[in-house]
Amino acid sequence: MSSDKERIQELRKQLYYHNYRYYVLDDPEISDSEYDRLMRELETLEKKHPDWVTPDSPTQRVGGQPLKAFDPVEHTLPMLSLDNSMNEDEIREFTERVQRNLAKSDIEYVCEPKLDGLAVELVYENGSLTTASTRGDGTTGENITQNVRTINSVPLRLLENEHAVPSRLEVRGEVILYLEDFEKLNKQREKNGESAFANPRNAAAGSLRQLDPSVTASRPLDIFCYGAGQVNGIEFDTQMNFLQTLKSMGLKINPYIRLCNGIQDIKDYHAEIMKKRDDLPYEIDGIVVKVNDTALQEQLGVKTKSPRWAMAYKFPARQETTQIKDIIVQVGRTGALTPVAVMQPVNIGGVEVSRASLHNQDEIDRKDVRIGDRVIVQRAGDVIPEVVKVIKSKRTGDETPFKLPDTCPVCGSKAVRIEGEAAKRCINLSCPAQVKERIYHFASKAAMDIDGLGDKIVDQLVDRNLVSDAADLYDLSRKDLESLDRLAEKSAENLYNAIQDSKNRPLNRVLYALGIRFVGEHVARAAG
Repeated sequence: MSSDKERIQELRKQLYYHNYRYYVLDDPEISDSEYDRLMRELETLEKKHPDWVTPDSPTQRVGGQPLKAFDPVEHTLPMLSLDNSMNEDEIREFTERVQRNLAKSDIEYVCEPKLDGLAVELVYENGSLTTASTRGDGTTGENITQNVRTINSVPLRLLENEHAVPSRLEVRGEVILYLEDFEKLNKQREKNGESAFANPRNAAAGSLRQLDPSVTASRPLDIFCYGAGQVNGIEFDTQMNFLQTLKSMGLKINPYIRLCNGIQDIKDYHAEIMKKRDDLPYEIDGIVVKVNDTALQEQLGVKTKSPRWAMAYKFPARQETTQIKDIIVQVGRTGALTPVAVMQPVNIGGVEVSRASLHNQDEIDRKDVRIGDRVIVQRAGDVIPEVVKVIKSKRTGDETPFKLPDTCPVCGSKAVRIEGEAAKRCINLSCPAQVKERIYHFASKAAMDIDGLGDKIVDQLVDRNLVSDAADLYDLSRKDLESLDRLAEKSAENLYNAIQDSKNRPLNRVLYALGIRFVGEHVARAAG
């Protein structure tokens, strides 16, 4: 029991700190998924020991304190957060709970992408924008009216339509920065010697919390509206009707909003939006599911920090926090020495990641990556692992800076960096690592497409001196191939035939297979 109490106190301490980093400093030190795990562990322990729950526990409030640089704004109605469901079972439990509480089986839902930006509230009085604020701790936010006014998609006055302009309209929305603009902003910050933002969400938050509105105006922010606070002078019977009315008034809503009937529709929508995820110009991390009927919403009510009529259905995590155990050097087919971070294995989006390319020495120096560092890692485009940011506050002093060696780690030859290039290269064309990489490339599907000639087979061929370049492949006999480990007679015959068949590839494939620098598939097709 005492150990549970100590753990509760420790979890609260950690969550207080990370709320501060996230909400006040806009500089998080852990990924969203790691934060969610800490919060869930605390929620589980507090359910086990309800007498230990205190009003100041992170589970009892949305979190964060307003920045002192801005005037505080009290929300008329609390800006609640959403409970998260991480899988199909949890979103199914939500829909079943809604049905039980309403004693009704036929429930219509509004589903929309869950935007990964900064939540704000816009207050319109008699059609004019009077106040804009951040969520803050859910009860009190920060007055960012001057900054929000610089966002072109935020109307300063509502459009007249078939509805009477409400005397007071409090609209909740998400301010975002598009991915392309995020990349441009980070490049400019690096050029100015400033630290890069970890992700578009933090860039949007940092942009809105500028004391100088001209800085905010220089950053192309956008907004999608999705919810309501207090509304006087107009009524809505459904969430969808509310959203469409907002659109008619000149407020921007997401184009992928859809009505869904039941769990199967919700699952299908979730799968569809997750498939679109990499094609969208902005970041999303799931979908939001809301009961459509506003009367049913009122009947379901709210909890301390979240409504009972809405739930977020998250996508698998894209970012995680881990530690760099070592940095090794790989040698490519052009001799380029590439530093690779060897990390404590971590699951990102259902894939275990233990290595990430650090690209070159300039990249290491720019991010100040050291062996032993705690880092935030993501799968770029959900595919390629990359180190996003070093968490420097986690350093103990035992971390080791890294420099690429002056000699090739494979053959020991001199490694040089040509002026104007980022890469350092081994100058020995006979380096075994380069030979292997050139043959891997030569046999790849887009090149000569030699089926069965995998990395392990190539390694054996080079290590046993059976081949020293790609041309030697065509001198191999069936007997040579049968001598290789784990290659049965039939497999050896199939590989031999595949090598012979590759002689019939068109010229453009041959040109690409040769691995000439600056000659990719497109150039090879044009030349061939």
